[in-house]
Amino acid sequence: MLTLLQTDPYEGVDAVSGAAAAGLGIGTMFISLLVYLFYGYCMYKIFQKAGRQDAWAAFVPIYNAIVMLDIVKKPIWWIILFLIPFVNLYASWVVNDRLAKGFAKETPLYTILLFFFGFIFIPVLGLGSDTYDSKRIPND
Repeated sequence: MLTLLQTDPYEGVDAVSGAAAAGLGIGTMFISLLVYLFYGYCMYKIFQKAGRQDAWAAFVPIYNAIVMLDIVKKPIWWIILFLIPFVNLYASWVVNDRLAKGFAKETPLYTILLFFFGFIFIPVLGLGSDTYDSKRIPND
């Protein structure tokens, strides 16, 4: 009597889907690293334009926010405001507004664009020909 060997039609599928998921994860991680390095480089250029000797701080999370607060003439304790939901929106708005003013972008439209489309306008400030002048930012 002949017996048919029964094979599982899904055998090996787990290995293939696991490899595909790993490949997607590595690809996503690589793209994220490139975006982080590009954004860090743009912030690095902004820090240089602001006359900071520690422009390398653009690549250090949290410390780059502290340096940005110093550039826009806000106290360092404002870093706490970035940790509070909804209050962080106000703090980001003020920082973006003061940064725009430092680069002679006095219109509220530029602040709005910087706030909502920072991924476009941070590179414009950093890589463009705009110059930074701290005298344009009011002392509070």
